[in-house]
Amino acid sequence: MTDNKDLEAEIHPLKNEGRKSQELKNEDHLRSKPPHSRLSRCRAVAFFLSLFVGLFVVFVVSFLIPCPDRPASLRTWRIDYNAAVIYDFLTLEDINRDKIQDVLFLYKNTNNSDNVTRACADEGFSTPCAFVAAVSGASGTILWERPVAQDVALVEYAVLPSSDNEASSTCILVGRPGSLLAVDLLTGDTMWNHTSTPRENSSVLSPLLQVPDVDGDGAPDLLLLTQEGKTVSGDIYSRNTGHQIGHRGSLGVDGARGALLHITWTGAHYLLLPCASSLCGCSMKGLYEKVIGRNGPFKNDPLWENMLSASPHSRLLPSSGEVRHLMNVQGKAGQDVLLVNSEACVLLDGQELTPRWTVSVAQVLRKPILGHYKPDTSAVVVENGTGIDRQMLFLDLSTGAVLWSQALPSFPGVPPSVSLLTADHRSAFFFWGLHELNGTSAMEPRDARHSLYMFHPTLPGILLELATVSANVAAFDVVLFESNRHAACVLLTGPASSDEPGLVSVTKHRVQDLVSGSRVVRLGKSGSDSDQAIKDRFSQLRYQNAA
Repeated sequence: MTDNKDLEAEIHPLKNEGRKSQELKNEDHLRSKPPHSRLSRCRAVAFFLSLFVGLFVVFVVSFLIPCPDRPASLRTWRIDYNAAVIYDFLTLEDINRDKIQDVLFLYKNTNNSDNVTRACADEGFSTPCAFVAAVSGASGTILWERPVAQDVALVEYAVLPSSDNEASSTCILVGRPGSLLAVDLLTGDTMWNHTSTPRENSSVLSPLLQVPDVDGDGAPDLLLLTQEGKTVSGDIYSRNTGHQIGHRGSLGVDGARGALLHITWTGAHYLLLPCASSLCGCSMKGLYEKVIGRNGPFKNDPLWENMLSASPHSRLLPSSGEVRHLMNVQGKAGQDVLLVNSEACVLLDGQELTPRWTVSVAQVLRKPILGHYKPDTSAVVVENGTGIDRQMLFLDLSTGAVLWSQALPSFPGVPPSVSLLTADHRSAFFFWGLHELNGTSAMEPRDARHSLYMFHPTLPGILLELATVSANVAAFDVVLFESNRHAACVLLTGPASSDEPGLVSVTKHRVQDLVSGSRVVRLGKSGSDSDQAIKDRFSQLRYQNAA
Protein backbone atom coordinates (compact mmCIF):
# COMPACT_ATOMS: atom_id res chain seq x y z
CA MET A 1 0.00 0.00 0.00
CA THR A 2 2.88 2.38 0.87
CA ASP A 3 4.70 1.57 -2.32
CA ASN A 4 1.64 2.50 -4.35
CA LYS A 5 1.37 5.91 -2.64
CA ASP A 6 5.04 6.61 -3.24
CA LEU A 7 4.68 5.59 -6.86
CA GLU A 8 1.72 7.91 -7.29
CA ALA A 9 3.63 10.76 -5.69
CA GLU A 10 6.45 10.27 -8.15
CA ILE A 11 4.07 10.21 -11.10
CA HIS A 12 1.89 13.20 -9.93
CA PRO A 13 4.03 15.35 -7.71
CA LEU A 14 1.90 18.51 -8.09
CA LYS A 15 -1.35 16.70 -7.24
CA ASN A 16 0.12 15.35 -4.04
CA GLU A 17 1.40 18.77 -2.99
CA GLY A 18 -2.07 20.28 -3.62
CA ARG A 19 -3.76 17.67 -1.45
CA LYS A 20 -1.37 18.33 1.43
CA SER A 21 -1.85 22.07 1.17
CA GLN A 22 -5.68 21.57 1.27
CA GLU A 23 -5.42 19.44 4.38
CA LEU A 24 -3.26 22.10 6.03
CA LYS A 25 -5.87 24.77 5.17
CA ASN A 26 -8.66 22.67 6.68
CA GLU A 27 -6.73 22.22 9.89
CA ASP A 28 -6.04 25.95 10.07
CA HIS A 29 -9.75 26.66 9.46
CA LEU A 30 -10.85 24.36 12.25
CA ARG A 31 -8.36 25.94 14.64
CA SER A 32 -9.45 29.45 13.68
CA LYS A 33 -13.29 28.74 13.85
CA PRO A 34 -14.81 31.21 16.33
CA PRO A 35 -16.51 29.91 19.55
CA HIS A 36 -19.89 31.55 18.71
CA SER A 37 -20.65 28.82 16.15
CA ARG A 38 -20.51 26.26 18.92
CA LEU A 39 -22.87 28.47 20.97
CA SER A 40 -25.34 28.51 18.07
CA ARG A 41 -25.38 24.73 18.02
CA CYS A 42 -26.10 24.71 21.78
CA ARG A 43 -28.96 27.13 21.29
CA ALA A 44 -30.46 24.98 18.59
CA VAL A 45 -30.27 21.93 20.84
CA ALA A 46 -31.92 23.87 23.69
CA PHE A 47 -34.71 25.11 21.36
CA PHE A 48 -35.62 21.67 20.11
CA LEU A 49 -35.44 20.26 23.63
CA SER A 50 -37.86 22.91 24.97
CA LEU A 51 -40.15 22.33 21.99
CA PHE A 52 -40.24 18.62 22.76
CA VAL A 53 -41.00 19.30 26.45
CA GLY A 54 -43.82 21.69 25.48
CA LEU A 55 -45.40 19.18 23.12
CA PHE A 56 -45.15 16.51 25.80
CA VAL A 57 -46.94 18.76 28.32
CA VAL A 58 -49.70 19.51 25.79
CA PHE A 59 -50.12 15.80 25.18
CA VAL A 60 -50.41 15.08 28.90
CA VAL A 61 -52.92 17.88 29.54
CA SER A 62 -55.03 17.04 26.48
CA PHE A 63 -55.23 13.27 26.72
CA LEU A 64 -54.14 12.02 30.11
CA ILE A 65 -55.59 14.61 32.56
CA PRO A 66 -59.43 14.44 32.48
CA CYS A 67 -61.35 17.70 31.85
CA PRO A 68 -63.90 18.80 34.48
CA ASP A 69 -67.39 17.56 33.75
CA ARG A 70 -69.79 20.14 32.32
CA PRO A 71 -73.12 20.05 34.17
CA ALA A 72 -75.72 18.26 32.07
CA SER A 73 -78.72 20.47 31.35
CA LEU A 74 -81.96 18.54 31.04
CA ARG A 75 -84.13 19.46 28.09
CA THR A 76 -87.21 19.50 30.30
CA TRP A 77 -88.08 19.12 33.97
CA ARG A 78 -90.99 19.75 36.32
CA ILE A 79 -91.52 20.12 40.06
CA ASP A 80 -94.91 20.08 41.83
CA TYR A 81 -96.34 21.32 45.13
CA ASN A 82 -99.69 20.10 46.42
CA ALA A 83 -102.16 22.27 48.34
CA ALA A 84 -100.30 25.49 47.55
CA VAL A 85 -101.00 28.91 46.04
CA ILE A 86 -98.72 31.04 43.88
CA TYR A 87 -97.50 34.60 43.50
CA ASP A 88 -96.95 36.16 40.09
CA PHE A 89 -93.19 36.39 40.64
CA LEU A 90 -90.62 34.47 38.60
CA THR A 91 -87.05 35.45 37.83
CA LEU A 92 -83.95 33.70 36.49
CA GLU A 93 -80.33 34.07 37.56
CA ASP A 94 -77.24 31.86 37.80
CA ILE A 95 -77.61 31.17 41.51
CA ASN A 96 -75.23 28.23 41.97
CA ARG A 97 -72.54 29.64 39.62
CA ASP A 98 -72.64 26.76 37.09
CA LYS A 99 -73.12 29.16 34.13
CA ILE A 100 -76.71 27.95 33.66
CA GLN A 101 -79.67 30.12 34.60
CA ASP A 102 -81.60 29.01 37.68
CA VAL A 103 -85.20 29.74 38.67
CA LEU A 104 -86.42 31.76 41.66
CA PHE A 105 -90.12 31.89 42.55
CA LEU A 106 -92.57 32.31 45.44
CA TYR A 107 -95.41 30.17 46.65
CA LYS A 108 -97.54 29.80 49.77
CA ASN A 109 -97.80 26.39 51.38
CA THR A 110 -97.93 24.34 54.52
CA ASN A 111 -94.87 22.30 55.48
CA ASN A 112 -95.74 19.34 53.26
CA SER A 113 -92.86 19.63 50.79
CA ASP A 114 -90.06 17.09 51.11
CA ASN A 115 -87.55 19.80 50.17
CA VAL A 116 -88.40 22.11 53.09
CA THR A 117 -85.85 21.97 55.89
CA ARG A 118 -87.32 24.93 57.79
CA ALA A 119 -91.00 25.09 58.67
CA CYS A 120 -93.19 28.17 59.00
CA ALA A 121 -93.05 27.87 62.79
CA ASP A 122 -89.24 27.89 62.71
CA GLU A 123 -89.35 31.45 61.39
CA GLY A 124 -92.17 32.57 63.66
CA PHE A 125 -95.00 32.34 61.11
CA SER A 126 -98.30 30.52 61.29
CA THR A 127 -99.26 27.93 58.68
CA PRO A 128 -99.52 28.46 55.74
CA CYS A 129 -96.79 31.02 55.04
CA ALA A 130 -94.86 32.32 52.03
CA PHE A 131 -91.80 30.40 50.80
CA VAL A 132 -89.09 31.43 48.36
CA ALA A 133 -87.48 28.61 46.38
CA ALA A 134 -84.40 28.43 44.15
CA VAL A 135 -84.37 25.65 41.54
CA SER A 136 -81.45 24.47 39.41
CA GLY A 137 -82.10 25.35 35.79
CA ALA A 138 -79.97 22.42 34.68
CA SER A 139 -81.62 19.59 36.61
CA GLY A 140 -84.77 20.95 38.28
CA THR A 141 -83.51 20.07 41.75
CA ILE A 142 -84.13 22.39 44.68
CA LEU A 143 -81.03 24.43 45.55
CA TRP A 144 -82.60 25.89 48.68
CA GLU A 145 -86.07 26.66 50.00
CA ARG A 146 -87.24 28.57 53.05
CA PRO A 147 -90.16 30.49 54.58
CA VAL A 148 -89.72 34.27 54.35
CA ALA A 149 -92.96 35.97 55.45
CA GLN A 150 -96.51 35.37 56.53
CA ASP A 151 -97.53 36.89 53.20
CA VAL A 152 -95.67 38.84 50.50
CA ALA A 153 -96.74 42.20 49.12
CA LEU A 154 -93.78 43.12 46.88
CA VAL A 155 -90.59 41.52 45.58
CA GLU A 156 -87.55 43.30 44.16
CA TYR A 157 -84.68 41.37 42.60
CA ALA A 158 -81.27 42.99 42.12
CA VAL A 159 -77.67 42.09 41.28
CA LEU A 160 -75.56 44.69 43.05
CA PRO A 161 -71.84 45.10 43.86
CA SER A 162 -70.90 44.18 47.40
CA SER A 163 -68.18 45.66 49.58
CA ASP A 164 -65.54 43.28 48.12
CA ASN A 165 -66.42 44.43 44.54
CA GLU A 166 -67.99 41.09 43.64
CA ALA A 167 -71.52 40.87 42.27
CA SER A 168 -74.07 39.95 44.94
CA SER A 169 -77.52 38.71 43.98
CA THR A 170 -80.19 39.79 46.44
CA CYS A 171 -83.93 39.27 46.68
CA ILE A 172 -85.77 41.99 48.63
CA LEU A 173 -89.24 41.07 49.88
CA VAL A 174 -91.87 43.31 51.42
CA GLY A 175 -93.97 41.11 53.66
CA ARG A 176 -97.30 41.51 55.36
CA PRO A 177 -97.60 42.78 57.95
CA GLY A 178 -94.81 45.39 58.06
CA SER A 179 -91.60 43.46 57.25
CA LEU A 180 -88.73 44.10 54.86
CA LEU A 181 -86.39 41.18 54.22
CA ALA A 182 -83.25 40.63 52.14
CA VAL A 183 -82.26 37.10 51.08
CA ASP A 184 -78.87 36.08 49.66
CA LEU A 185 -79.66 34.11 46.52
CA LEU A 186 -76.50 31.99 46.69
CA THR A 187 -77.27 30.50 50.11
CA GLY A 188 -80.88 31.44 50.87
CA ASP A 189 -79.73 33.01 54.16
CA THR A 190 -81.26 36.18 55.56
CA MET A 191 -78.97 39.16 55.03
CA TRP A 192 -81.14 41.47 57.13
CA ASN A 193 -84.71 41.76 58.36
CA HIS A 194 -86.47 45.00 59.23
CA THR A 195 -89.84 44.89 61.00
CA SER A 196 -92.12 47.87 61.49
CA THR A 197 -95.64 48.39 62.79
CA PRO A 198 -97.98 48.95 59.85
CA ARG A 199 -100.31 51.93 59.98
CA GLU A 200 -104.04 51.52 59.65
CA ASN A 201 -105.50 52.09 56.19
CA SER A 202 -101.96 52.02 54.76
CA SER A 203 -101.16 50.06 51.62
CA VAL A 204 -97.86 49.34 49.88
CA LEU A 205 -97.48 50.71 46.35
CA SER A 206 -95.53 48.82 43.73
CA PRO A 207 -92.83 48.78 42.62
CA LEU A 208 -90.08 48.81 45.22
CA LEU A 209 -87.66 51.36 43.73
CA GLN A 210 -83.87 51.43 43.76
CA VAL A 211 -82.42 54.90 44.25
CA PRO A 212 -78.80 56.12 44.16
CA ASP A 213 -76.69 55.56 47.27
CA VAL A 214 -77.73 57.95 50.03
CA ASP A 215 -75.98 56.46 53.07
CA GLY A 216 -72.47 56.36 51.59
CA ASP A 217 -71.96 52.57 51.61
CA GLY A 218 -71.46 52.33 47.84
CA ALA A 219 -74.68 50.41 47.08
CA PRO A 220 -78.01 51.70 45.75
CA ASP A 221 -80.70 52.07 48.40
CA LEU A 222 -84.42 51.29 48.46
CA LEU A 223 -87.47 53.55 48.31
CA LEU A 224 -90.73 52.05 49.55
CA LEU A 225 -93.90 53.98 48.71
CA THR A 226 -97.06 53.65 50.79
CA GLN A 227 -100.48 55.23 50.49
CA GLU A 228 -102.73 56.38 53.33
CA GLY A 229 -106.02 57.62 51.99
CA LYS A 230 -104.95 59.72 49.02
CA THR A 231 -101.54 60.72 50.41
CA VAL A 232 -98.41 58.99 49.10
CA SER A 233 -95.35 58.79 51.38
CA GLY A 234 -91.86 57.39 50.97
CA ASP A 235 -89.44 55.55 53.25
CA ILE A 236 -85.77 55.09 52.33
CA TYR A 237 -83.93 51.98 53.51
CA SER A 238 -80.27 50.99 53.28
CA ARG A 239 -79.86 48.15 50.81
CA ASN A 240 -76.90 46.70 52.74
CA THR A 241 -78.33 46.82 56.29
CA GLY A 242 -82.09 47.33 55.96
CA HIS A 243 -81.97 50.25 58.39
CA GLN A 244 -84.37 53.09 57.70
CA ILE A 245 -82.60 56.26 56.63
CA GLY A 246 -84.25 59.27 58.23
CA HIS A 247 -88.01 59.16 58.62
CA ARG A 248 -91.10 58.90 56.43
CA GLY A 249 -91.68 61.81 54.07
CA SER A 250 -94.77 62.83 52.12
CA LEU A 251 -94.48 63.22 48.35
CA GLY A 252 -97.27 65.79 48.27
CA VAL A 253 -99.18 63.91 45.55
CA ASP A 254 -102.24 61.65 45.47
CA GLY A 255 -100.77 59.17 43.01
CA ALA A 256 -101.34 55.45 42.57
CA ARG A 257 -99.16 52.38 42.03
CA GLY A 258 -96.78 52.26 39.08
CA ALA A 259 -94.24 54.92 40.11
CA LEU A 260 -91.18 55.47 37.92
CA LEU A 261 -87.76 56.89 38.84
CA HIS A 262 -86.74 59.14 35.94
CA ILE A 263 -83.41 60.86 35.28
CA THR A 264 -83.64 64.07 33.25
CA TRP A 265 -81.06 64.90 30.61
CA THR A 266 -79.32 67.16 33.13
CA GLY A 267 -78.88 64.27 35.59
CA ALA A 268 -81.65 65.21 38.05
CA HIS A 269 -83.77 62.43 39.63
CA TYR A 270 -87.57 62.73 39.74
CA LEU A 271 -90.34 60.36 40.77
CA LEU A 272 -93.18 60.11 38.27
CA LEU A 273 -96.55 58.76 39.42
CA PRO A 274 -99.92 58.18 37.74
CA CYS A 275 -102.46 60.59 39.26
CA ALA A 276 -105.83 59.75 37.69
CA SER A 277 -105.81 61.77 34.45
CA SER A 278 -102.50 63.49 35.12
CA LEU A 279 -98.82 62.72 35.42
CA CYS A 280 -97.51 63.81 38.82
CA GLY A 281 -93.90 64.38 39.81
CA CYS A 282 -91.72 64.77 42.87
CA SER A 283 -88.07 65.79 43.12
CA MET A 284 -85.82 63.21 44.79
CA LYS A 285 -83.78 66.10 46.14
CA GLY A 286 -86.86 67.54 47.85
CA LEU A 287 -87.91 64.14 49.23
CA TYR A 288 -84.40 63.45 50.51
CA GLU A 289 -84.29 66.79 52.33
CA LYS A 290 -87.68 66.03 53.91
CA VAL A 291 -86.61 62.57 55.03
CA ILE A 292 -83.03 63.30 56.12
CA GLY A 293 -83.17 66.99 56.92
CA ARG A 294 -80.04 67.98 54.99
CA ASN A 295 -78.66 68.26 51.46
CA GLY A 296 -77.84 65.01 49.72
CA PRO A 297 -76.42 63.59 46.47
CA PHE A 298 -79.39 64.76 44.36
CA LYS A 299 -79.95 67.90 42.33
CA ASN A 300 -82.90 69.70 40.77
CA ASP A 301 -83.60 70.45 37.12
CA PRO A 302 -84.62 74.12 36.67
CA LEU A 303 -87.04 73.31 33.83
CA TRP A 304 -88.82 70.62 35.85
CA GLU A 305 -88.95 72.81 38.94
CA ASN A 306 -90.68 75.51 36.86
CA MET A 307 -93.20 72.97 35.56
CA LEU A 308 -93.95 71.70 39.09
CA SER A 309 -94.32 75.18 40.59
CA ALA A 310 -96.64 76.28 37.76
CA SER A 311 -99.17 73.48 38.37
CA PRO A 312 -101.18 72.61 41.50
CA HIS A 313 -100.67 69.34 43.40
CA SER A 314 -97.34 68.59 41.63
CA ARG A 315 -99.02 67.75 38.34
CA LEU A 316 -96.49 67.80 35.54
CA LEU A 317 -98.68 66.92 32.59
CA PRO A 318 -102.41 66.55 31.94
CA SER A 319 -103.48 63.32 30.25
CA SER A 320 -106.36 62.65 27.88
CA GLY A 321 -107.26 59.56 29.92
CA GLU A 322 -106.40 57.66 33.07
CA VAL A 323 -102.64 57.06 33.29
CA ARG A 324 -102.01 53.32 33.57
CA HIS A 325 -98.38 52.59 32.72
CA LEU A 326 -95.06 54.45 32.73
CA MET A 327 -91.80 53.19 31.24
CA ASN A 328 -88.31 54.57 30.77
CA VAL A 329 -86.99 54.00 27.24
CA GLN A 330 -83.64 54.99 25.79
CA GLY A 331 -83.76 58.08 23.57
CA LYS A 332 -81.12 59.77 21.46
CA ALA A 333 -79.97 62.17 24.19
CA GLY A 334 -81.07 60.33 27.33
CA GLN A 335 -84.08 58.64 28.88
CA ASP A 336 -87.52 59.25 27.35
CA VAL A 337 -90.84 58.31 28.97
CA LEU A 338 -93.45 56.01 27.43
CA LEU A 339 -96.87 56.85 28.88
CA VAL A 340 -99.91 54.64 28.33
CA ASN A 341 -103.33 55.95 29.30
CA SER A 342 -106.85 54.70 28.67
CA GLU A 343 -106.97 56.33 25.23
CA ALA A 344 -103.47 56.56 23.77
CA CYS A 345 -99.86 55.44 23.89
CA VAL A 346 -97.53 58.48 24.00
CA LEU A 347 -93.75 58.79 23.84
CA LEU A 348 -92.66 61.85 25.83
CA ASP A 349 -89.42 63.75 25.46
CA GLY A 350 -87.40 62.90 28.55
CA GLN A 351 -86.42 66.50 29.24
CA GLU A 352 -89.34 68.69 28.21
CA LEU A 353 -92.14 66.08 28.48
CA THR A 354 -93.48 67.07 25.07
CA PRO A 355 -95.04 64.31 22.91
CA ARG A 356 -92.79 62.81 20.24
CA TRP A 357 -95.64 60.68 18.88
CA THR A 358 -99.10 59.52 19.90
CA VAL A 359 -100.94 56.34 18.87
CA SER A 360 -104.61 55.89 19.76
CA VAL A 361 -105.41 52.70 21.66
CA ALA A 362 -108.67 51.31 22.98
CA GLN A 363 -107.73 49.74 26.32
CA VAL A 364 -104.25 48.74 27.45
CA LEU A 365 -104.36 46.89 30.75
CA ARG A 366 -100.86 45.44 30.60
CA LYS A 367 -97.46 47.12 30.58
CA PRO A 368 -95.89 47.15 27.07
CA ILE A 369 -92.64 45.33 26.34
CA LEU A 370 -89.65 46.26 24.19
CA GLY A 371 -87.89 44.28 21.46
CA HIS A 372 -86.40 44.57 17.96
CA TYR A 373 -88.66 44.20 14.94
CA LYS A 374 -85.99 45.48 12.55
CA PRO A 375 -82.26 44.84 13.10
CA ASP A 376 -80.98 47.00 15.97
CA THR A 377 -84.15 49.14 15.89
CA SER A 378 -86.26 49.18 19.05
CA ALA A 379 -89.97 48.46 18.90
CA VAL A 380 -92.66 48.56 21.58
CA VAL A 381 -95.31 45.83 21.78
CA VAL A 382 -98.72 46.99 23.00
CA GLU A 383 -101.67 44.72 23.82
CA ASN A 384 -104.55 46.85 22.59
CA GLY A 385 -108.01 45.85 23.83
CA THR A 386 -109.16 42.93 25.94
CA GLY A 387 -110.94 39.63 25.52
CA ILE A 388 -111.93 38.68 21.98
CA ASP A 389 -111.08 42.25 20.83
CA ARG A 390 -107.44 42.05 21.91
CA GLN A 391 -104.89 43.07 19.28
CA MET A 392 -101.09 42.91 19.30
CA LEU A 393 -99.54 46.16 18.06
CA PHE A 394 -95.84 46.48 17.18
CA LEU A 395 -94.84 50.16 17.09
CA ASP A 396 -91.57 51.69 15.92
CA LEU A 397 -90.18 53.29 19.08
CA SER A 398 -88.66 56.26 17.25
CA THR A 399 -91.68 57.21 15.11
CA GLY A 400 -94.74 55.41 16.49
CA ALA A 401 -95.42 53.81 13.10
CA VAL A 402 -97.28 50.49 13.20
CA LEU A 403 -94.87 47.75 12.12
CA TRP A 404 -97.17 44.75 12.59
CA SER A 405 -100.60 44.10 14.04
CA GLN A 406 -102.60 40.97 14.64
CA ALA A 407 -105.86 40.13 16.40
CA LEU A 408 -105.13 37.65 19.22
CA PRO A 409 -108.12 37.00 21.49
CA SER A 410 -107.39 36.29 25.13
CA PHE A 411 -109.22 36.31 28.44
CA PRO A 412 -107.85 38.24 31.44
CA GLY A 413 -105.28 36.61 33.68
CA VAL A 414 -102.60 35.54 31.20
CA PRO A 415 -99.06 36.77 31.98
CA PRO A 416 -97.32 39.56 30.03
CA SER A 417 -95.53 38.93 26.74
CA VAL A 418 -91.74 38.59 26.56
CA SER A 419 -89.08 39.04 23.89
CA LEU A 420 -85.68 37.42 23.35
CA LEU A 421 -82.92 38.84 21.15
CA THR A 422 -81.84 36.68 18.21
CA ALA A 423 -78.48 36.54 16.44
CA ASP A 424 -79.82 38.52 13.46
CA HIS A 425 -80.31 41.54 15.79
CA ARG A 426 -84.07 41.13 15.77
CA SER A 427 -86.19 39.62 18.55
CA ALA A 428 -88.37 36.56 18.90
CA PHE A 429 -91.64 37.43 20.66
CA PHE A 430 -93.69 35.13 22.87
CA PHE A 431 -97.27 35.93 23.88
CA TRP A 432 -100.40 34.17 25.09
CA GLY A 433 -103.72 33.87 23.30
CA LEU A 434 -106.68 31.57 22.98
CA HIS A 435 -106.14 28.20 21.36
CA GLU A 436 -108.85 28.93 18.80
CA LEU A 437 -108.21 32.36 17.29
CA ASN A 438 -111.58 32.40 15.52
CA GLY A 439 -115.08 31.72 16.75
CA THR A 440 -114.37 32.44 20.44
CA SER A 441 -117.09 35.00 21.09
CA ALA A 442 -119.37 32.54 22.89
CA MET A 443 -116.63 30.79 24.85
CA GLU A 444 -116.51 31.08 28.63
CA PRO A 445 -113.16 31.83 30.32
CA ARG A 446 -113.32 28.61 32.34
CA ASP A 447 -113.71 26.59 29.13
CA ALA A 448 -110.95 28.36 27.20
CA ARG A 449 -107.49 26.93 26.70
CA HIS A 450 -104.63 29.37 26.38
CA SER A 451 -101.77 28.82 23.98
CA LEU A 452 -98.24 30.17 23.93
CA TYR A 453 -97.46 31.70 20.52
CA MET A 454 -94.09 32.54 19.01
CA PHE A 455 -93.49 35.25 16.41
CA HIS A 456 -90.39 36.35 14.50
CA PRO A 457 -90.32 39.42 12.20
CA THR A 458 -88.72 37.50 9.31
CA LEU A 459 -91.99 35.54 8.97
CA PRO A 460 -94.69 38.19 9.50
CA GLY A 461 -97.46 35.91 8.19
CA ILE A 462 -96.77 33.07 10.63
CA LEU A 463 -97.44 32.30 14.28
CA LEU A 464 -96.19 29.14 15.93
CA GLU A 465 -98.44 27.67 18.60
CA LEU A 466 -95.79 26.24 20.92
CA ALA A 467 -97.94 24.84 23.72
CA THR A 468 -101.51 24.73 24.97
CA VAL A 469 -102.15 25.02 28.71
CA SER A 470 -105.41 24.52 30.55
CA ALA A 471 -104.02 25.45 33.99
CA ASN A 472 -103.77 29.03 35.23
CA VAL A 473 -100.40 30.51 34.19
CA ALA A 474 -99.26 32.97 36.86
CA ALA A 475 -95.89 33.82 35.33
CA PHE A 476 -93.57 32.71 32.56
CA ASP A 477 -90.32 33.74 30.95
CA VAL A 478 -88.17 32.78 27.96
CA VAL A 479 -84.44 33.25 28.47
CA LEU A 480 -81.08 32.08 27.18
CA PHE A 481 -80.29 29.41 29.77
CA GLU A 482 -76.69 28.91 28.63
CA SER A 483 -74.62 31.47 26.76
CA ASN A 484 -74.52 30.65 23.03
CA ARG A 485 -76.35 27.35 23.65
CA HIS A 486 -80.09 27.11 24.11
CA ALA A 487 -83.14 29.15 25.07
CA ALA A 488 -85.81 27.71 27.34
CA CYS A 489 -89.29 28.57 28.52
CA VAL A 490 -90.24 28.39 32.21
CA LEU A 491 -93.90 28.22 33.27
CA LEU A 492 -95.28 28.81 36.77
CA THR A 493 -98.84 27.48 37.03
CA GLY A 494 -101.26 27.12 39.92
CA PRO A 495 -104.65 28.01 41.37
CA ALA A 496 -106.25 31.21 40.08
CA SER A 497 -107.50 32.11 43.57
CA SER A 498 -105.38 32.38 46.69
CA ASP A 499 -108.36 31.16 48.70
CA GLU A 500 -108.37 27.76 47.00
CA PRO A 501 -105.01 25.92 47.31
CA GLY A 502 -104.18 23.40 44.62
CA LEU A 503 -101.39 22.02 42.47
CA VAL A 504 -98.49 24.45 41.84
CA SER A 505 -96.01 23.48 39.11
CA VAL A 506 -92.79 24.90 37.73
CA THR A 507 -91.84 23.54 34.31
CA LYS A 508 -88.93 24.06 31.94
CA HIS A 509 -89.04 23.35 28.19
CA ARG A 510 -86.40 24.01 25.56
CA VAL A 511 -87.71 26.36 22.91
CA GLN A 512 -86.29 24.16 20.15
CA ASP A 513 -88.27 21.18 21.45
CA LEU A 514 -91.45 23.24 21.58
CA VAL A 515 -90.86 24.42 18.01
CA SER A 516 -90.50 20.86 16.70
CA GLY A 517 -93.89 19.89 18.13
CA SER A 518 -95.65 23.16 17.37
CA ARG A 519 -98.64 23.98 15.18
CA VAL A 520 -98.15 26.45 12.31
CA VAL A 521 -100.81 29.18 12.24
CA ARG A 522 -100.95 31.02 8.90
CA LEU A 523 -102.14 34.62 8.97
CA GLY A 524 -103.60 35.32 5.54
CA LYS A 525 -101.08 35.00 2.72
CA SER A 526 -97.96 33.41 4.17
CA GLY A 527 -96.11 32.01 1.18
CA SER A 528 -95.90 28.48 -0.13
CA ASP A 529 -93.43 27.01 2.38
CA SER A 530 -94.51 23.78 4.02
CA ASP A 531 -95.18 23.58 7.74
CA GLN A 532 -91.98 21.59 8.25
CA ALA A 533 -89.91 24.15 6.34
CA ILE A 534 -91.32 26.92 8.56
CA LYS A 535 -90.54 24.94 11.71
CA ASP A 536 -87.01 24.36 10.44
CA ARG A 537 -86.51 28.11 10.04
CA PHE A 538 -87.67 28.73 13.61
CA SER A 539 -85.46 25.88 14.85
CA GLN A 540 -82.44 27.46 13.20
CA LEU A 541 -82.84 30.71 15.15
CA ARG A 542 -79.94 31.46 17.44
CA TYR A 543 -80.43 33.56 20.55
CA GLN A 544 -78.20 35.94 22.46
CA ASN A 545 -78.30 38.04 25.59
CA ALA A 546 -79.17 41.71 25.28
CA ALA A 547 -76.16 44.00 25.45
